[in-house]
Amino acid sequence: MTRQMVDYASGPAIGYRTRARLSRALAYTAGLMIAALVLVPILYVALGGFRTTGQLAADPAGLPDPWVTSNYTEIATSSAFWGQVGTSTLIAVLTTAIVVALGALAAFPLARFEFRGRETLYLLFTLGLLFPISVAILPIYLMLRDLYLLDTALGVALPQAAFGIPVTIVILRPFMRAIPGELEDAAAIDGCSKFGFFLRILLPLSRPALMTVSILAFVGSWNGFLLPLLVLSDPSSWTLPLGVANYSTQYSEDTARILAFTGLSMLPALAFFLLAERRIVGGLSGAVKG
Repeated sequence: MTRQMVDYASGPAIGYRTRARLSRALAYTAGLMIAALVLVPILYVALGGFRTTGQLAADPAGLPDPWVTSNYTEIATSSAFWGQVGTSTLIAVLTTAIVVALGALAAFPLARFEFRGRETLYLLFTLGLLFPISVAILPIYLMLRDLYLLDTALGVALPQAAFGIPVTIVILRPFMRAIPGELEDAAAIDGCSKFGFFLRILLPLSRPALMTVSILAFVGSWNGFLLPLLVLSDPSSWTLPLGVANYSTQYSEDTARILAFTGLSMLPALAFFLLAERRIVGGLSGAVKG
């Protein structure tokens, strides 16, 4: 009787441990496969820049032998490359500043004010997530031409910010709603206005979400291609994605050099994203809780 009780008690526990190990093994396998899908193309581009086109043609999956650094050094000492880095940085900073400022101002009343049509207005903002920029490319071009913003950094940053504001509001609104109303009441008793509460209390407490939307806006602008292609016609003011496309055309026979240019082009955004990855996860998890 005692033996039966012991077996009965240990059986489900052994089964649970087996299922737990199997689940962990499946999770690790899936994680490794996803990591490989992401990392292998990046490593191929980075290592391909250290090879010659002849090496790539002879053994596409091999390692550099010998390692060729001239592809990277020639591009890194090119003034055109750094000019494109500067343009991309300027447009990304402008876009991020506009997205964060306008997105926070729009999310504040949607989160903290009670008024008729608030949810409808919020729904309109969320519908903006479904509106692709390619559909509006002709009206945008005509508007920028009428405003004399063609061939300017602001002409790229403004439309990019307009398409980045919906996701900013979707992330910021739950964060601002989750902040207790007692804080707002206490601030009002101390003589703080609504806008003062927004500036002095709400924005500092929403810092994780603000960091998240800032990073998303910066990386999205850095990788933008269609708008810069439409707005920037002067090669001296091109961004890095346009520079990569032009470089690929100019050196279409030299694959190794193209891989080196592509690797250097994605390095700043990749480093920025890796440094800020924890803040993105923190901001998004806070938005989900809210």
